[in-house]
Amino acid sequence: MDQDFNPKKEPESTIRRDFLKKGALATAAFMIIPRHVMGRGFVAPSDRLLIASIGVGGKGQSDIASFEKSGLANVAYLCDVDTRRASNSVKALPKAKFYKDWREMLDKEHKNFDAVSVSTPDHNHAIQAFAAMQLGKHVYVQKPMTHDIYEAHMLTQAASRYKVVTQMGNQGASNDGTRLLKEWFEADLIGDVHTVYAWTDRPVWPQGIPWSTAKADIPKELDWDLWLGTAPSKNYVDKLVPFNWRGWWDYGTGALGDMGCHLLEAPFSVLNLKYAKDVQCSVGSVYVDEFKRGYFPDSCPPSSHVVLTFPKTDKTKGDVKVHWMDGGIQPERPEELGANEIFGDGGNGTLFIGTKGKMICDTYSENPRLLPLSRNENLKIAEKYPRVKDGASGHQKQWIEGCIAGYGKKELSSPFEIAGPLTEALLMANLAVRGYDLYKEVLGEDVYPGRSVKLLWDNTAKKVTNVDEVNQFVKRNYREGWKNLSF
Repeated sequence: MDQDFNPKKEPESTIRRDFLKKGALATAAFMIIPRHVMGRGFVAPSDRLLIASIGVGGKGQSDIASFEKSGLANVAYLCDVDTRRASNSVKALPKAKFYKDWREMLDKEHKNFDAVSVSTPDHNHAIQAFAAMQLGKHVYVQKPMTHDIYEAHMLTQAASRYKVVTQMGNQGASNDGTRLLKEWFEADLIGDVHTVYAWTDRPVWPQGIPWSTAKADIPKELDWDLWLGTAPSKNYVDKLVPFNWRGWWDYGTGALGDMGCHLLEAPFSVLNLKYAKDVQCSVGSVYVDEFKRGYFPDSCPPSSHVVLTFPKTDKTKGDVKVHWMDGGIQPERPEELGANEIFGDGGNGTLFIGTKGKMICDTYSENPRLLPLSRNENLKIAEKYPRVKDGASGHQKQWIEGCIAGYGKKELSSPFEIAGPLTEALLMANLAVRGYDLYKEVLGEDVYPGRSVKLLWDNTAKKVTNVDEVNQFVKRNYREGWKNLSF
């Protein structure tokens, strides 16, 4: 890994035709090993981790900047289906080779890089990350880790199987806030936590709307078929790319997927939460006429309130109820909060309710404080957990350092063993949200089996046991032509 990174070009091969077949991949996982884990036990000062980035506009662009700023890595390959979105990264890294098709990049260049960063729409996270992991590549995947529960479970297992260093892009996990909250809780400042509230003002994109029927031309810079990837084939519509896909179930995971990993990371870390045992919800309605409720099953609802029950952990004395609220809905203000004191950061926040008190934080676990705020004056608790240098801004560098050290050699803030269960819990909450509007016809009438009920979850079987209709959302069926890439 030279400092100037000049990856040698490999001749084209036939790997693209079959590298994702299980037999070939099983062999590749053992044959293709990054140079820094070949038994030398150290990395020369001039070495750099070479990264291939899939999705290089928007959040991908900022991730790339962080990788380069670390001083320990170079982004050697760029890949994006939209050359408009990729243009800034291409200009910033003129030496990096550009691809539109991530499969072609992995096929032709896999011997020339050590790690892969994935910052694409949710529906393609898993297939891209999994393919890289099977090639022995470390992976950094933007939140949420995956689009559905099955994918999250498989990626968590794959990280261990292929012994690669992983990190989800919920950068707040590297902030001091999470560690402070853990230290306060373990010092018994708020007693046993039994209830948690997390809320957001998102979505800040359209939801609760019908799919557009207006004809639109595909921009010449965009490969629409590649953008769709695993999702069902549909006509291109305006304003879906690059951001509003988040509100459509085929591609995104709604406000829960967007902000849940940021706002619920702290409760998972503080209370050692893993997998929920049941979930219930209510969702905001959209009326299109008098007494006529709109039915838009392709779109996430405009707002929701979800309640997840987590079983007792080694940090709690009993079950923990976790409330999620989006669309601007907020819980009741704590009595300990003054009338003019801001609740959370105004639009988002996380509140812990214990038997002896309460504590609160903002997005990314920032600005943690005990309630009432007077409790924070002259507060001195011993530092128990090591901090990540630069906090959230050091999240990407922490992953790079882990890759250089090798699998299992460095503690990370959000490896898949932690990020996987967190993602599964959020997506289980979405089972309830999606199930709310799921209907079937019984004796000539529309019946909503998932509405106004509590879904019971069997984590071993990965299924809802009392409303089978919602289990169709646990694992998606990839569209024709991509099925050979499923797990």
